[in-house]
Amino acid sequence: MEYRRVGNTGLMVSEISLGSYMTYGQANGKEAAKACVRAAFELGINSFDTADVYGNKFGRTGCAEELLGELLSDYRRSSYVLATKAGYPVTDDANGKGLGKKHLLEACDASLRRLKTDYIDLYYMHLYDENTPVEETMDALETLVRQGKVLYTGISNWPLEEVRRANAYAKQKNFTCFSVVQPPYNMFDRRAEEDAFGLAADGLGCAVYFPLAQGILAGRYRSVTDLPADSRAANPTAGQVIQAVGCLTEENLEKVARMKELAKGEGLTMAQLALAWILRRTEVSTILAGASRPKQLADNAGASGVKLPEDLLAAIDAILS
Repeated sequence: MEYRRVGNTGLMVSEISLGSYMTYGQANGKEAAKACVRAAFELGINSFDTADVYGNKFGRTGCAEELLGELLSDYRRSSYVLATKAGYPVTDDANGKGLGKKHLLEACDASLRRLKTDYIDLYYMHLYDENTPVEETMDALETLVRQGKVLYTGISNWPLEEVRRANAYAKQKNFTCFSVVQPPYNMFDRRAEEDAFGLAADGLGCAVYFPLAQGILAGRYRSVTDLPADSRAANPTAGQVIQAVGCLTEENLEKVARMKELAKGEGLTMAQLALAWILRRTEVSTILAGASRPKQLADNAGASGVKLPEDLLAAIDAILS
């Protein structure tokens, strides 16, 4: 496993991180998650990503955080980087959502309890809150940093101009600036190249999600009507995500089949080709890749350090165009 810096910070994260959007809570049980966490450490993965709304069920908040906190308690805290998020609604209360100071301070304390830790390495603002001034959000985050509860901060799903405005305010006040942005990025969704990656010039790192387009770029699907029973597309919750992303089409599956042959020629799996293609970008600090089984995680980790030759990149571009 190779490691990269998060933007201009001194924080080092593995090129592949273990995400928990579908790994914990609703989709998989405790034993499967435990096996994946154990495999992550064995593979050299040191970065784990979750959120206070992941895995929630039966009206309970923080299910993924609770499980991840329990599993990580068996490992030395300094040996891993822990990221979580806040902002989406966690209660029906008027202040049970958003990026106001009251909610952020309470949400952080709740996440710390569930994660069984004293501090969060990377605390993401999970969405842009148009009802709260960015100045208030940055004030709240500075409070958490000075209390030692948060080391670095980041954003997900924010307009770029608001990220820059927030950081300009933070610099003016000598506060902690956002260090990382979390955009979707994969062969079928390259919007980050036109927006989020531009923040690299401002010193922000990029932790990209949906790297395999919810499993489509892993090469498991033969057609939109022939779905493996244990696949994400066949899972009621994950299936909704795939449909929303809009990548599960016969045209895209035909492209994957062609790229799968290219991967085979390089001694790579399709998933490894897709992940190595992402890692070609220096703006990327880490890839957030979920896994329901250790074998999947090992496959993903195999992409770390792979350098794709220029002729192969050209062939991939020809297929994707």
